[in-house]
Amino acid sequence: MKIPKGHQPLMPYLILKNAHSFIDFTKHVFNAEEVFKSYRDNDNQIIMHAEVRINGCNIMFADVTEFYEVANANLFVYVENADETFQKAIENGATVINELADQDYGRSCGVQDSFGNVWWITSMK
Repeated sequence: MKIPKGHQPLMPYLILKNAHSFIDFTKHVFNAEEVFKSYRDNDNQIIMHAEVRINGCNIMFADVTEFYEVANANLFVYVENADETFQKAIENGATVINELADQDYGRSCGVQDSFGNVWWITSMK
């Protein structure tokens, strides 16, 4: 199977309102790297396709258009420190879905970002 360099066989693709802000959210909360960004318009306001990479995994996304409606996701992400990541998410506009707690599989919580995506954040014990 041929896959472009830097991609994985399965990647989420989100359609978002204000995709520019999603880039900032992922950078501030998950230390994401912006990988690619192209625009639909000459004013560079409407993202046609963009990618961020979190810990080696890509998320693809674009802005809502008249042809593409909002498409959110639930995303499970392992992080080094769930407590720190949870705090960063809240500081960057996320709301709590599940409080941070010790589980048999690790320290875990759930937050919803301002774009409607739910992030299940977990660090291993």
